[in-house]
Amino acid sequence: MGHGKYIAPPKGQYQVAAGEKLELQYVVLPGESRNIDLSIDLTGPGAEANVRALYLCAGTEKVSFRIVMHHCAPGCRSTQVIKGLAAGEATVQFDGTIVVAPDAQQTEAYQENHNILLTDTARVQTQPQLEIYADDVKCSHGATVGQLNPDEQFYMRSRGIPEAEAKTLQMLSFLSPVIPQGREEEVEKAVRSL
Repeated sequence: MGHGKYIAPPKGQYQVAAGEKLELQYVVLPGESRNIDLSIDLTGPGAEANVRALYLCAGTEKVSFRIVMHHCAPGCRSTQVIKGLAAGEATVQFDGTIVVAPDAQQTEAYQENHNILLTDTARVQTQPQLEIYADDVKCSHGATVGQLNPDEQFYMRSRGIPEAEAKTLQMLSFLSPVIPQGREEEVEKAVRSL
């Protein structure tokens, strides 16, 4: 913290002023290739931004998320939670950066990217990054890439749940924090099609 050269951010796609709150939600369904490129500047004290996204890739889709969150003022808060399932020969890339300016004391910024590979041929690259030039901050980032948990499947199957349904329940449980309200049925239908 407090190391390196600080470069002021360029004008972003979104400017969030003092006391304002920005909420963004993205859903990428099977068959869609998408490039989501966001730059969000928290320019006033107490500004807040929350980005939630999910992706479901089943074929040869290419999905990329590039999110740059600039904390330019004190007391701002941001969260990023991106989760998804990759099957087939899908390629997914996450490149997320949180930048905290020297004057952006008392920043809270959190970034998570969690991915499940459903086939051996799907690929996920994830690169969460922090650039912190202030000292009084609470920031974290993390990323995971894994498979469905076979122990959970065994538990559900031992309770009489068929294998396909057990996998579907696992996938829906994994995605539940990022499923937008009102789109639950649409996402469940897409998960069942994977």
